[in-house]
Order: sequence, then structure tokens, then C-alpha cells
Amino acid sequence: MERKEKNTSSESALNLKPGVLPSGQLNKDAYNLSGKKKKRLLSSLEYSRGILKHDPVLLSQAITIVESSRADHNKLGREIVTSCLPESGNSIRIGITGVPGVGKSTFIEELGSIISSSGKKLAILAIDPSSVRSGGSIMGDKTRMEKLAADKNVFIRPSPSAGSLGGVASKTRETIILCEAAGYDVIFIETVGVGQSEVTVHSMVDFFLLLMLPGSGDELQGIKRGIMEMADMIAITKADGDNKKRAERALADFKNALHLFPPNENGWIPTARSCSAYDRKGISEIWTVIQEFIVHTRGNGWFDKNRNAQARSWMHQTIEEKLKDSFYQDIKIAEMLKDMEQKVINRKYSPFTAAQEILDIYYKSLNSKNK
Repeated sequence: MERKEKNTSSESALNLKPGVLPSGQLNKDAYNLSGKKKKRLLSSLEYSRGILKHDPVLLSQAITIVESSRADHNKLGREIVTSCLPESGNSIRIGITGVPGVGKSTFIEELGSIISSSGKKLAILAIDPSSVRSGGSIMGDKTRMEKLAADKNVFIRPSPSAGSLGGVASKTRETIILCEAAGYDVIFIETVGVGQSEVTVHSMVDFFLLLMLPGSGDELQGIKRGIMEMADMIAITKADGDNKKRAERALADFKNALHLFPPNENGWIPTARSCSAYDRKGISEIWTVIQEFIVHTRGNGWFDKNRNAQARSWMHQTIEEKLKDSFYQDIKIAEMLKDMEQKVINRKYSPFTAAQEILDIYYKSLNSKNK
């Protein structure tokens, strides 16, 4: 006969199992406000060892720590990245962008399958627009790339842009280092769309691929010249069915436009191709072009020169970000900002005078702290 337990839950909203602490007696250090048990943080050595052993779970956890804004997480994240740095730098970094609706996810899934089937490991860092309410990723690339999500050679990481410049996650560079240390041979960085994000992504990749739609009106009016100048290759997507002729016209237009641009410093002549992820045509040729680019730039020394320039740029940008954070987190600055803003609005101070006075206060605050 089954024993019936006496119902003791009348005084608690928690239907707890025997042996579980009742409400009010939960260990606050082990549980967060929602009552869920907190994940135990490992040491930086444990995370880095796991990453070097190609553990995708520890890689994901380490990226979450790196992306966190918590001070303790920032310190741990820096230690993890520093530990992994000597094992990084061995991948091919590819930036992929295009106008909304161009079919980036479908294209990436087909190209990624080709790369994975060749025996290479692929990491996809998809920069999602942030939800205004939760701050998390909206698009959820694992739901858009079902085939790759099930591929053991592929790691997909959707990261919310969190309001960072141009929609590029502010910690993407550190994430690249961790993925390289985890043994991923190719890294895709997919951006939200055409805009300032392309400039940022271009500064962190080896090859920049621009996807364009056929038959969307005047092809060359649909995109800024500056973005086309950054592209190492333009791919016309959805070149199938009724789109074939439009794709051919768009391809001719882009090829002609590319010839008008000055030669690139790396000696590479940008090219254009058409493709169809639906018909699985033209995608493998695009991968061949990317590989030719890598051989070309490594051969003339530009590949390493570009990586070195990027590393210097990352350092200076990090300094700028830290200085900005230090400035706005200063208590005295926070107290006087609103007052100064109002004086500027009321035209009692010019923006330049107000800025100089605020900076003077900040410098004095720094000097007093250093004494």
C-alpha cells in the first residue's frame, strides 16, 4: 500500500520535497532571488583547461563570464582570456554581413556545412539585436540554423549587441580568442545588418564578405560606397528561380563597380559571385575564393601585418572604453552632470565650457585619489 505523505504545504507557496529547506531558510549564497541554485564559478585555470580541451560547455560559460558587466566576472574573464591567448590566432576570421532579408542564416548554414564536412571546426558568433526588455538576444541563431546546431564540429554563439556601437557585441574580440583556443579553425562573425557595425567587424576579421539581394532596385544605391570598399568579396544571394536573371544583372553591376575602386593595400582584387543556398549552387566556389584570399595574403605578408594592426587597435579601443567607464562612474561627475546639462540647455554654459569644467573636476578627483 502506497504511503500518503501529510500535506504540509499550506503555510508555504513552495511544494518542497522532504529534505529541502523550507522558504526563509534557503542559503542566500547558493541561491539567487528567483530561488534557482547559482552556478558555481570555476577558477580561471579550470575554465582555460576546459577550453583547451575543446569543451564547448566550459567555452560557453567562459564567454558568458567575459560578456558579463559584473566586476568579479570582469576580473575572472580577463584571467581566462590571458590564459588562452598563447593558443589563439590560428583561425580564419570571416566577417559576414548584408541587408535584412538577404538570407544570411541560410547562406551561413550551407557554407558552414561545407566547411564542417571538410573536417574543419567552425565557430559562429552571431551578433543579435538586444531585446529592450530583457537585454538578451532576440533572433536566437540556433533556431535559425538547425542543421549546424546539431553538428558536433560547429559552435554557435548568439550574443546580444546590448546597445554597443553598430550592433557589435563589445566582447566579440575576446570571444574570438577563446574560440581559437578551443580549436576552431574558422570563425564567422555575423552582424545585424548594414551600418556602422561593418566598420567594427572589418577591424577584427581577415576576410570581409558582403551579401546582397538581386532585383532590389538600383543595386548600387542600396549600399554605401564605404562598405563596398571594405568588402573582399560580394555574393549575390538567392540566385535561383525567377531571380536568376536579376542576379546576373546585379552581378555584372557589382563587378563593374568593384573595378572603379582603388587597389587594396593587401594586393587582393575584390570579386563578386552569385549563389543559391536553396539550390546549393555557388557556395563551395565562395569558400574556394576565401581560401585563395588567405593563401594570397599570407604569401605577401599582409595577413600577419593586418593581425598585428588589429591587436594594437584593440588595445587602444579598450583603453578608451575603460577611460570612458571610469569617467562616468566617478561619483562627483555623476552628481554634477545633470546640473551642467541643464545649464547647457538654458544656454548659461556653452557645451565646450561645460565639458571642460567637468573634465577639470574629474582630473582633480583623480589627482586626489593618487595622493
